[in-house]
Amino acid sequence: MEITYLGHSSFRIKGKSASLVTDPYDPNMVGLKFPKVEADIVTISHDHGDHNMESLVFPPQDGKKKVISGPGEYEVKGVSINGFGSFHDDKKGELRGKNTIYVIYIDEFRLCHLGDLGEGISEETLSQMGDIDILFVPVGGVFTIGPEKAGEVVHSIEPKVIIPMHYQQEGINPQVFSELSTVDVFISKTGLRTERFDRYFIKSPTDLPVEELIAVFTKR
Repeated sequence: MEITYLGHSSFRIKGKSASLVTDPYDPNMVGLKFPKVEADIVTISHDHGDHNMESLVFPPQDGKKKVISGPGEYEVKGVSINGFGSFHDDKKGELRGKNTIYVIYIDEFRLCHLGDLGEGISEETLSQMGDIDILFVPVGGVFTIGPEKAGEVVHSIEPKVIIPMHYQQEGINPQVFSELSTVDVFISKTGLRTERFDRYFIKSPTDLPVEELIAVFTKR
């Protein structure tokens, strides 16, 4: 399985039977160029412009692209996906509405993309999510959980690999995202071992790190 960072909260996950893109964004809003990419599956965590631009993801050669945009159970080309309802803020969605957490089963791995999570995760949802190998977690704050809360969420889930997202980075639109924290703030809060990757490639669950690892992408 190969994970490529596309910017903001968007990643391309390529497995043996299918490929998936999470939260494609409007480049005019985010300020980052969204690369030309195709996928069998697109997951949308919520209906905001920096997460819902599925039209920018091209279908594969067979022309069949499945867009998933809410809680439920899905099966597409050998990939199983469970969506869990959550909120974009800590006031039950009063400020920013709902958000969907996705647990993705691909190539024997369990991945979890938290979208724009704005609160902690309930014990009920945690038990339904099961053991997570790789976690995509927002860390920038303001619109989502921030560095400290993200650390608490990571501790509650206990994944093997933590991939931060939705943080301050070069080129991001300052008119919208100037108050986001950098990824280094999150790293310093957790104190976990960190490695930097252009792409993250892993063959099997037996290759997962023994201790928790923060994987930060140096390119997108």
